[in-house]
Amino acid sequence: MRITFLGTGTSHGVPKVGCSCPVCVSEDAKNKRYRSSILIEHDGYRYVVDTGPEFRLQMIRAHITHLDGVLYTHCHADHINGIDDLRVFCAEGPLDVYGSEAVIETLNTRFAYAVGKNPYRGGLPQLHAHVIPREGLNLAGVHCIPVPVIHGCKSIYGYRIGPFAYLTDCKTIPEESFALLEGLEVVVLDTLRYESHPTHMNVAEAVAAAQRIGARTTYLTHISHRLEHTTFDADLPENIHPAYDMMLLDFPQVQGNNP
Repeated sequence: MRITFLGTGTSHGVPKVGCSCPVCVSEDAKNKRYRSSILIEHDGYRYVVDTGPEFRLQMIRAHITHLDGVLYTHCHADHINGIDDLRVFCAEGPLDVYGSEAVIETLNTRFAYAVGKNPYRGGLPQLHAHVIPREGLNLAGVHCIPVPVIHGCKSIYGYRIGPFAYLTDCKTIPEESFALLEGLEVVVLDTLRYESHPTHMNVAEAVAAAQRIGARTTYLTHISHRLEHTTFDADLPENIHPAYDMMLLDFPQVQGNNP
C-alpha cells in the first residue's frame, strides 16, 4: 500500500492569500501546502480522502488518471468543494463515494446534480453516495474503518486503513476511538499551530495524542502558515514529523482484511 499526501495545509492553504509572512513567501517547497487530502493505492486500486478546492491541481500534480472512489471525512468546504472535478473519473460509470450519514445527506442536498437523477448529465460528475458502515468496508483489498473524532462541536470521521490511520480536522479523540487505533505503524494527526484553537489540535495536543496512540511514526497535517517546516520538524520528538505535499509512505507488507 502507498499513501501520497496530496495536500497538507489548513483551510486557507499555504501561502495564504494576501499574506507576506516568512512561511507564505518561503521558496521551500515543503512550505507550500494545498488543502489536506491523501491518495491511497493498493493492489491496483486508487482512492482519495476528501476533494478540496485544489483537487484538480492535486490530480494533475500526482499524475492520476483513474480513481476507484472517495472517502469523505466531513463536509467543510476545504474538504469537499472540489467535487465537480470528479467528473473526469466517471467516464465509465458512476464513481463510489463514502462518508458518514451527515456527509451523505450534505452531498444529496448541496450536490444533488451529482448524486441525484439529473437529466442534464453533460459536464457533471455521476456519483454513487454510500454511508460507510461503522464496522468498515473492504477498500482496495484492505479493511477500512471509520474512526470518530471531534472537530469543534462536530463528530466527523478519520479513517484507519490497515496499519495506517488518517485523522485530519480533530480537536479531540473520543475514548472509544483510541481502541480503533491500537497497533498502528503510522498515524496522521491534525496540527494547526502552537496556539490553542477551538476546533483543531495545536502542537502540544497533537504530540500528546501521538504519544498515547503509540504508533511507530506520527505525521502532522492540516498545517497553517504559522509553522515553518524545517523549524517545526526540529522542535518535535524524533518519531513525530510534519508531513508535506507529495510525501510518500509505503507499506510493503499490507494484506488481509482486518487491522
